[in-house]
Amino acid sequence: MFSVTELAKMLGHSGGAVGNACETLVVQGGAERVGSKPRMYRATPKTAAAAQRAVLLQPTPGPTPPAPRQASSAPAQPPTAPPGGRPLPIRRPNGQHYHPRALAQLPDVEALRRLREAGVAVLLYGPPGTGKTSLIEAAFPDLITVAGDGDTTVGDLIGEYTQDSSGGYEFIYGPLVTAMQEGRALLLDDATLISPKVLAALYPAMDGRRQIQVKAHKGETITATDGFYVIAGHNPGVHGAVLTEALASRFSVQIQVGSDYDLAASLKINRTAVRVARHLATSQQAGEVGWAPQLRELIAFQKISDVLGTEAAFANLVGIAPLEDRDVVAEIVTKALGRPITALALGRQL
Repeated sequence: MFSVTELAKMLGHSGGAVGNACETLVVQGGAERVGSKPRMYRATPKTAAAAQRAVLLQPTPGPTPPAPRQASSAPAQPPTAPPGGRPLPIRRPNGQHYHPRALAQLPDVEALRRLREAGVAVLLYGPPGTGKTSLIEAAFPDLITVAGDGDTTVGDLIGEYTQDSSGGYEFIYGPLVTAMQEGRALLLDDATLISPKVLAALYPAMDGRRQIQVKAHKGETITATDGFYVIAGHNPGVHGAVLTEALASRFSVQIQVGSDYDLAASLKINRTAVRVARHLATSQQAGEVGWAPQLRELIAFQKISDVLGTEAAFANLVGIAPLEDRDVVAEIVTKALGRPITALALGRQL
């Protein structure tokens, strides 16, 4: 039985990489987590087989490939690409697959993992439904997620007192403290909806100090262990989302994320629906419309089509468009299908 720190020292690899690999093995049944403070792991009957399958991540060929990485006997992350092949889909915690995209001549999942090892914080920005959260979940199996909104408090991040079964009160650590103590990745989803005053409690953990003070719990000081990492998501078009200078300055790498309509086509989503989405995306960039279906909406389209039929799926696509864009969307869908399409609605009594 070993802790992440012990394994990292033995293997000569970063705590973040080892922690990620251990969590991946847990998901695959190749290891068992038996402690959380610190994280402790032990082997299972499947560990030996998992070690034989382990393949080090290889960079995607490009004109200026990164320097070769030193080989390690640490349990490896699932490979993002087979030799000479396309990136492999990666299973997310909800069972769905994420299909990697290119980022700096690497599969995006591998690029994020390398940035974590280097301690470089990343902000992903783009419309809702483009796959920001899916990418982060695929990259970091040990992820803890905070769903940000205007009501998020410092207590939601750091922790607060909660009544126990005996009627007393105990302090329950929040996701930030948990991630710091266990050396895990922390996602601030919709970070720009969180009040800047609340986010300020996070900043000492992200700078050189890597510490926070829990004033509500006896002024306790929490120091981040190896592997702790913060990544954030930002939806610029969402009402109330404000990317402050203080927040932006904490994220040295900022990556725009848009929908991959080629991926939508390869996933066997209705070709006309993909064509309509591309048309609307082009119109959106030209300022002619404010909304376009993203990959999330297209995946939902296909599921609805499989259950209720293509006509209902297109009617629903019109219906989910914002009211101010609905007429334009209906016109484009009608033109694409050659027949009138209106928002999905109940009809006469059967």
